[in-house]
Amino acid sequence: MTVCAIESRSVGEDDRSPGRGCVLTADGAYAARLARSGDSWFPERWTLDGPEPYAVPLPGNQPEEPGTELQPLGDGRVLIHRRAARRHLFALLYPTGPGTGELPLGAMECAAPGTRLTLLPPAPGGARAYAVSVGARSSAVWQVAGGSSGPARLAEVPGRCSGGVWLDRAGRLLALDRELEGRTKTVVVDLERGEVSPLLQIAPDSDDRLLLADLDSGLLLISSDAPSPGRERLGWGILGSTLPVRFPTSLRLPECTAVPFAIQPGQMLEPEDCAVALRIDGPVGTWVGLWRPAERRVRHLPAPEGWLTGTGLWTPDGVLRLPYATRETPCGVAELRMPEREPRAERSAGAAAERPGEAGQPAAPDPDGVVVRTPGAVSRRGAERGSSDPVAAPVEPASPRPVPLQQAPLERLVTN
Repeated sequence: MTVCAIESRSVGEDDRSPGRGCVLTADGAYAARLARSGDSWFPERWTLDGPEPYAVPLPGNQPEEPGTELQPLGDGRVLIHRRAARRHLFALLYPTGPGTGELPLGAMECAAPGTRLTLLPPAPGGARAYAVSVGARSSAVWQVAGGSSGPARLAEVPGRCSGGVWLDRAGRLLALDRELEGRTKTVVVDLERGEVSPLLQIAPDSDDRLLLADLDSGLLLISSDAPSPGRERLGWGILGSTLPVRFPTSLRLPECTAVPFAIQPGQMLEPEDCAVALRIDGPVGTWVGLWRPAERRVRHLPAPEGWLTGTGLWTPDGVLRLPYATRETPCGVAELRMPEREPRAERSAGAAAERPGEAGQPAAPDPDGVVVRTPGAVSRRGAERGSSDPVAAPVEPASPRPVPLQQAPLERLVTN
């Protein structure tokens, strides 16, 4: 399972974040989006786990506002979040023959001026749904569907939170990017205990955000300006590991913005082999990038016509499924296959070409390729492989809980 989070400043307010065409359940079985009919908007549910995708319209008694949020649940019902001034109303939509059934879930009011409330990414299992309210000085996590009553407040987090990445299959550990005292760091919220603990803190004066996490491999996709102060870079690390956080040169795309939106699941304990899908925006439009941590390049592919931008899901065998809608095909899924991993010899040759040195001499370090060391022990897998990757000295064994990614000295080392 892969969960995406790409908002940053405050929930729903990040002009760097691409607008998402639809929302997928964590397992990719359903999707929901606002579809347009003339000047009116109505909810639409897509079923994606059958032989052919198909859409079911869920119109209400009146058109929806363009900013209405939708989220599919695991049983096929669709959560709808409507706004009416400072009131937030939640209901479940489901098809009832020719019409649409609606089950009200309750409402809540954000009384403080400037407070915003936004749905969090779909939780594992698809039985519950959550939202985060962001005020001037603090944020709160709410359960808005799947409970015994109406919206229930679960935890309060000092600071202004954004993003949202699930870190366990039970839907208990939620990572949020918290802005506090002028800096953004990722924290973990335990929704059962209401506790907040640090996760991503690369440098004291850096802004560090968690973008994606895959629970099978432990691969994390990270955004931080630690390696290049004032300029955000994409990096990757491993959840629960004490190996370094890496910021590959291959993910620096001149005049383009790259945002990861899906990680290949099913690669147990093989984070370097996971395929990652990127939405890339550049001067000539928007397209799809495919990348692996083990490789030193991004493969650029055209997006399908009508792509519901920023939305997609990998299958365990390396097929990227991209939902799209056109006049001819109002509900379709295009498939892109990740090429097989390059042989080690070819990857090494490619690396040498990227970092040429004098004849017979080691290649010079790339001044922009950065490895950020994190305290902890070398993983058994890396030791068995005889990995030459730099690692920190042993400090403590790996833990099944998320291990905070703290700063060791930034070293100007080459990374793939």
